[in-house]
Amino acid sequence: MPITKSAKKALRQSLRKRVRNLIYKTKTKDLIKKVKNLVSQNKIEEAKKILPQIYKILDKAAKVGVIKKNTASRKKSRISQLINKGLIQISATKASKAA
Repeated sequence: MPITKSAKKALRQSLRKRVRNLIYKTKTKDLIKKVKNLVSQNKIEEAKKILPQIYKILDKAAKVGVIKKNTASRKKSRISQLINKGLIQISATKASKAA
């Protein structure tokens, strides 16, 4: 436990920051998991509807300093690639069934 007054204050501050950081991290992880599950179930349109929420939470997390800017952009890129890949697979299966 902290002894000095400044150490006690630093502990209070770090606990507050920890709670805030965990909120952003859990929201991010939950939304990404949700999109991955939707893409695996071929529900691409529903995944596309969640995409703006993911962009918003990642940008906010980067702005606040929970994650770095490049990490946020990398995650956004990979999620959009995943959705686009799912779209391509669905259209390919539809084309093969039609032929």
